[in-house]
Order: sequence, then C-alpha cells, then structure tokens
Amino acid sequence: MNAASFDAGADDVFGRIAGRYDLLCDLFSLGIHRYWKRRVAALIVAEPWGNMLDAAAGTGDVALRVVGRAPALARRDIVVSDISPAMLRIAERRILPRAGGLAFRVMDAHALAEIADASLDLYSMSLALKICDRARVMREAFRVLRPGGRFIALEASAIVLPWLHWLYLRYMDLCMPFIGWVATGGDASAYSYLLKGVHEFPDAERLAAELRAVGFADVTFERLSLGIVAIHSGRKPA
Repeated sequence: MNAASFDAGADDVFGRIAGRYDLLCDLFSLGIHRYWKRRVAALIVAEPWGNMLDAAAGTGDVALRVVGRAPALARRDIVVSDISPAMLRIAERRILPRAGGLAFRVMDAHALAEIADASLDLYSMSLALKICDRARVMREAFRVLRPGGRFIALEASAIVLPWLHWLYLRYMDLCMPFIGWVATGGDASAYSYLLKGVHEFPDAERLAAELRAVGFADVTFERLSLGIVAIHSGRKPA
C-alpha cells in the first residue's frame, strides 16, 4: 500500500533535492505546511512522554517546532530519523544549535532494526506515509511503541466536499508539475511521487480504519485546511 509507488532504493530523489526540499514544501502548500506542522508539534508537546521517535523526519521541521515550543523537552530522549542522509544532515544543522541533546539516525521507517520492541512512548511521522508502504510502517510503529504509547501522523487527506476536492486535485495536476519542474531544475520524480501519492492516498476515515486494523485503539483524526491534510492519532492498547 504505497500510494506514491516510491522506492527509496531505486530513486534517491530526496538526496538530490535535499537542499531545495523546504522550498518545495512552501511552494506546493503555499506555506500552509508550517501551520500543519505547528499543530502536530502542539499535540506532541501536550502528550506525556519520556522518549519519542520522529520518523521520516525530512529536514526536521516537526522536531524543531517541538523543542521550540518547549525547550525543556530537548533534555528528553528524542530521536530524529530519515532514510536520506542528506535530508538528515540538514535537520541536524537546523536543530542542534537550538537543542543539542537530540539524536539523529539514518533509519528506514519500514524496518526500525535499531529500535527495540515496546521501547517508545511516542512515534510521529509527517507527510511521509504517502511515499511508504503504510501498512508496514504502521505495523512497525505499533511494534516499537510501549503499551499506552501514542502514534501521531500528519498526512494528505480528502476535502469533505467532493466537488471542492476535485477542484483541488485539478489544481495539483496543473500547477504542481510546473512548480516542481522549476524548483528542482527539471527533476520530475521530485514531484511526480507526491502528486501520485495525493491522488491515491485514502481519506481520513479509511486511514483511521487501517490504524485500527493494525491494532491501535482510541484512533481519532483532525482535519486541517478543509481536509487537505489530517492528523491521525492512536494509542497502543495498555
């Protein structure tokens, strides 16, 4: 269930565009992704936890906002991970000057071999499920969380009004290739994966059902920006 049909082993697209990734996020979302990630950070800060993993963290936007909201959290055990070393190096350069206690590890969210079973209080992921085999990632998140641990994910969703969602997808189809082509110097894969992922990703209700099927309880979701994205949360049963 990889909505974008993306294979990191076959295409090191994030290594190629790491230096322009934040610009792409701003252009594709018209800057609104910053609000979405602030909301994710607020939910993380509100949770009781001693250690957490921010998986597929990219350039570290969410972790940066978490420690920015609550600097004392930098003294807790926070691991920032991504499959792309180039992206992770940018995250490290951005975050370490503000919070020196965080750990940065190159890890594949599909198989977190370095993380023991039932060892994490909180697992977060933002805007990456669409380019993953989400069933594998959710099962792995469930494995590494302690009983009672919290899963939080920000991801693409569907606008509740079908006609408006149709218009949004047409806008993406028309504008994203041009914006992506200009911003990446013609690297088509940098935006084609995202575009396919947005089209093929399930809506909020179906993703919630998938989380419950993995075993998560107390699954909820919060739509943002009319439902362009949603934040899903679930807890591993105690």
